[in-house]
Amino acid sequence: MSKTQKTRKIFGTDGVRGTANIEPVTAETALKLGRAAAHVFKNLDTRPRDRSRHRIVLGKDTRLSGYMLENALSSGILSMGVDVLFIGPLPTPGVAYVTRSLRADAGIVITASHNPYADNGIKFFRADGYKLDDAIEASIENLVFSGEIESIRPTAEEVGKAVRIDDALGRYIEYAKSAFPRGMTLDGMRIVIDCAHGASYKATPSVLRELGADIFVFGNQPDGMNINKECGSMHPRLMCQKVWEHRAHLGIAHDGDADRVLFCDETGKLIDGDDVMAICGLEMLAAGTLREKTLVTTVMSNAGLDAVINAAGGRVVRTPVGDRYVIDEMLRHGCNFGGEQSGHMIFRDHGTTGDGLICALQILRSMKTTDRPLSELVRCWKRFPQVLQNLVVREKKPIEQMEDVTAALAQAEAELRTVGGRVLLRYSGTEPKARLLLEGPDQATLDRWNREITDLLRRHVGA
Repeated sequence: MSKTQKTRKIFGTDGVRGTANIEPVTAETALKLGRAAAHVFKNLDTRPRDRSRHRIVLGKDTRLSGYMLENALSSGILSMGVDVLFIGPLPTPGVAYVTRSLRADAGIVITASHNPYADNGIKFFRADGYKLDDAIEASIENLVFSGEIESIRPTAEEVGKAVRIDDALGRYIEYAKSAFPRGMTLDGMRIVIDCAHGASYKATPSVLRELGADIFVFGNQPDGMNINKECGSMHPRLMCQKVWEHRAHLGIAHDGDADRVLFCDETGKLIDGDDVMAICGLEMLAAGTLREKTLVTTVMSNAGLDAVINAAGGRVVRTPVGDRYVIDEMLRHGCNFGGEQSGHMIFRDHGTTGDGLICALQILRSMKTTDRPLSELVRCWKRFPQVLQNLVVREKKPIEQMEDVTAALAQAEAELRTVGGRVLLRYSGTEPKARLLLEGPDQATLDRWNREITDLLRRHVGA
């Protein structure tokens, strides 16, 4: 972790996030963030990209609190003499794409992704559609707290203006369809879609329907409070059940802002991000399209992924958890495919950030090209047994200060390493949780260490 990351006040691993209407996710702070972001982006390139005025795209997911934050952010941006382009509810990758498409100076999306509806957050994109680096985030954060720009008050015609972009959804739909082979259709395919009552409730059904699929959609009636509620990629059981009910070829489940996706094959088995990376990574290796012959993933992905990619002549590079770290590594080394076990997939040949819809189209393309069901495609690799424990905590006490926990971790690591396994304990960057990962060939050993380490954690920091 960089020094900048350690000293952040409001930015986490993926923008600003927390309970809506409690600091830092308040109207007051959002207004300051809007002012600070407008100032920073205006000065990154003093000449507007569209040669008239500086502009920032502003999108959101379907949370009730999005209205409050949208108005506060836009007020701050407009007060700095920068125009706002409202695009309404749209998947996070859609906001990134529309930012590029409209040649705006930046993009902002109001979302807390997979979190419950009471949370919300603010993510930023550069003009090229990539997430901000630490230095730009630090500049924005410093301006929020320093008061440096309080005296900058454009007046009269210099105040920004806001306009609504009516064709943002259509732009994203056409962009997504361009990632599917021209001339290929989904005729004859039965697909269950769970939109999590989130930002994909129009986009994903529209794209798959226009490509010819017979779709069964649920989680597509957002009311501001049901986003991610017992549905979507955080609760995929219902998707798997509906695949059975409709005798579908597969199921697709997004999270609230649709930057991730999980699948269900025709047998009702859940297919996660590691499965997708194995399928697509091997396919790209065989086709010679996996740049640097490298798949980028995080420390949470299964060790079986390394084994199968290495055996095929490629390699796996691992990063800390968070799709921004995956993307940074891909950019650093010129890689074009990476992702997370949780379902964030970045296909840089098609986009600049995790995109659940683009990922779904790649899996569907593979199924159509090979004429094989998803259950067969996923047999290309063998997963190591893995236990992932999420423990809600009352505080994030440094792990190294809990001596009995670190001792148990060391013992578990020593035992599992001898059989190709591993252990990893970290705090979530976006939620009050500790995440324990144990991996190895013997399930009983993993369960034993899971119980022991979790019990110790509960004594120290359990909620």
